[in-house]
Formats: sequence, C-alpha cells, structure tokens
Amino acid sequence: MIRAQISLTEEEYAAAKREARRLGISLAEFFRRSLRNTLPVDDSAPWMRHAGLVHSQDPRSSQRIDELIYGQKR
Repeated sequence: MIRAQISLTEEEYAAAKREARRLGISLAEFFRRSLRNTLPVDDSAPWMRHAGLVHSQDPRSSQRIDELIYGQKR
C-alpha cells in the first residue's frame, strides 16, 4: 500500500470518523471505500462493476457468505 496524506476541515474529519465508527471500520478503510466509490470502473475487469454492491453491515460477512446469500443455515 502507498501512504497518502490529506488535509480535512475539523468538520469533515469528525463526520468521517463518526461514519467509520458507525460502519465498524477504520478511518483509513472508510477513505479507501469512499475513493473506490468515486473512481471510474476499470473496464478491463468488468466483474468489478459488481464488487461492493452488497453491504451486510457485518464485518465478518466474508466468513458467512453462504448464509448471507442463501439465508439462514438450518
């Protein structure tokens, strides 16, 4: 990863921090996701158009993907 430095107003920083906390992710991950949502889609990988479309609000969702897609395990 490349480290980048940005300048924010106090209000922007506080709002970003609140939203990251609400999502249960780090501030750095919040900024990475925000940037990804803003950048144009990479046409060389068309399947990436669908990446990130499903938000479960569960930080462990990748460990429970079948349950999330197909419903509760019985």
